[in-house]
Amino acid sequence: MFDIGFWEFVVIGIVGLLVIGPERLPSAIRSIQRTLGQVKQFGNRMQAELNHELRVKELHDNLKKIESLKSQESLSPELQKSLEELEQAAARVQSPYAEGKWKEFKKDDE
Repeated sequence: MFDIGFWEFVVIGIVGLLVIGPERLPSAIRSIQRTLGQVKQFGNRMQAELNHELRVKELHDNLKKIESLKSQESLSPELQKSLEELEQAAARVQSPYAEGKWKEFKKDDE
């Protein structure tokens, strides 16, 4: 992750031992490890939320395109079926927001 070699790690350990002391060094390492884990979790949650929002936007854009075609001309049965599937997918994606279940999903992730 940080591209640290063995000798750099040894130097960091010796400096940490001198600065913090042998009795507080293990707890300092645990707190740093915990903080890095929390930062990683936060990054993963943000990435998942952004991916979800991008999928929602893509679905809505596709729905708008097909609905504009629908208003201009009669659609073939295949396109009509695709439109119905897109509308169902958009409804499923929006249902956690509409029903207030999003808070429950966020609590489960934490």
